[in-house]
Amino acid sequence: MTSDLIFLKLGGSLLTDKTTKEALRADVLARLAGEIAAARAERPAMRLVLGHGSGSFGHVAGKKHGTRQGVKTPAQWTGFAEVADAAARLNRHVIAALLKEGVPAFGLPPSASAQVMDGQVEFLMSEQIEKSLDVGLLPVVFGDVAFDAVRGGTIISTEEVMEFLSGGLRPAWFLMAGETTGVFDVHNQVVAEINRVNFQDILPALGASRGTDVTGGMASKVSSMIDLVQSQPGMTVRIFSGLEPGLLHRLLVDPRLPVGTAIRQA
Repeated sequence: MTSDLIFLKLGGSLLTDKTTKEALRADVLARLAGEIAAARAERPAMRLVLGHGSGSFGHVAGKKHGTRQGVKTPAQWTGFAEVADAAARLNRHVIAALLKEGVPAFGLPPSASAQVMDGQVEFLMSEQIEKSLDVGLLPVVFGDVAFDAVRGGTIISTEEVMEFLSGGLRPAWFLMAGETTGVFDVHNQVVAEINRVNFQDILPALGASRGTDVTGGMASKVSSMIDLVQSQPGMTVRIFSGLEPGLLHRLLVDPRLPVGTAIRQA
């Protein structure tokens, strides 16, 4: 693990209203950008890779065209391009908000280098991310379209992008900011820790995502994070609310704070 490297994902449902097409929560985005800027100033040694979901930008377009399942026909390839454009539009909002706060954010679209085999990411270039970190930039990735050797084209989620990158970059922490204060059990209480041992007990409480989500809801996200921490001992995933003012700032300064839900190896 690289102790000063943090992966941070800002959920699409946090940045947008996923029930309405391309509805940006500009006030939330502006506040989060300010908290990232404050944390970078307070902890200058921190190395941060940011990812964000596509929310009601890419997911609505992706559902309309069925892009996740595959791209073959001319109409579907037009849809592929439209999904890429929608995802990039949200990315430009994120980059602009960070730059306004003095954060030198640098967008890196995964579609530019991704190699995918039947929905599984096999390659993503990480050299640009490492170079960005070395020179003090904040690299920003996001859920994006990708060419697929079997499906023709598909969509890769932000989690899939960051999971693949974590294999080479080895972050110690993967912070996931969403709308909720953590993962809830059947009694509607936040679960402090999830691992492979207690996941089956938690699974019945994990519902679908609110709004449109073509890459899976909470159950699939938690399951993939369990697989990730199993493959990378020492990494901790933390799911928390990005709607609580100041919490992102505090977690970036000290990810060990006992808030939200931690996912780690049993």
